[in-house]
Amino acid sequence: MAKRRARKTPKGPSTAGRLLLQLRRAAAGLGLIVAVAAIVWLAVLFLDRPIDAVTVEGPFERVPVIQVEAAVGDLQEAGFLSVDLDSVVERIEDIDWVDRVIVRRRWPGTLYVRIIEQVPAARWGDDGLLNTRGELFVEHARHVPMELPQLSGPEGTQTTVAERYLDLRNMLTEAGFTLDALNLDARGAWRFTLGGGVEVRIGREAVAERLERFERYAAPLITDRMAEVAYVDLRYSRGFAIGWATGDDDDNGKAKETKADV
Repeated sequence: MAKRRARKTPKGPSTAGRLLLQLRRAAAGLGLIVAVAAIVWLAVLFLDRPIDAVTVEGPFERVPVIQVEAAVGDLQEAGFLSVDLDSVVERIEDIDWVDRVIVRRRWPGTLYVRIIEQVPAARWGDDGLLNTRGELFVEHARHVPMELPQLSGPEGTQTTVAERYLDLRNMLTEAGFTLDALNLDARGAWRFTLGGGVEVRIGREAVAERLERFERYAAPLITDRMAEVAYVDLRYSRGFAIGWATGDDDDNGKAKETKADV
């Protein structure tokens, strides 16, 4: 019987050969990456020219134009693509009365800046100003719009007082009143002043319940007699008291009161 010859398996590339092949492929991939990066870098270098112009828009009713000019004065020395837009926003937002800033690039070389000013909604203390979000954006304003309602309270309570003011204003408007002032004292007691000077004392406890009592029972009694009323005191477990601004005082020299239970 004839013997069969064993087939020889073709030998593959050696370990060194495989390593060399992998290195060549890696080098080719790296070369492609380097080439793309170089093209991008050259494109950026070509396009990142100095800014041609800075356009600033805004109402400029309260924001000082000269401070804005100082904030953007050196931007034309920056590159159109490399300029840090966040940094531009931050430096302009540091200016008094600036609420928000929008900065955009406009091809081929203009930087567009839009300034949105704060809208004062109320006074805080003697010369502070709150915006519509209840944020204290100016602590010591040079010119305070005296027609704004005055809010006050302990340090750090601006937002709480502002939120209470918004709720209270809506309620009083529906009842036909205006709100001139709202105060939260250090003990946590609330009081507010209506247009015309009538003070309403709420106190610290059951605030929502007492406000509802004022709206349902006290408000209808004083609506047509505002000039005669000095205050409304809601700090009772039931009912309220009305202090009269006219007429004789009581034995203690205080305005006479009318108490009502509900």
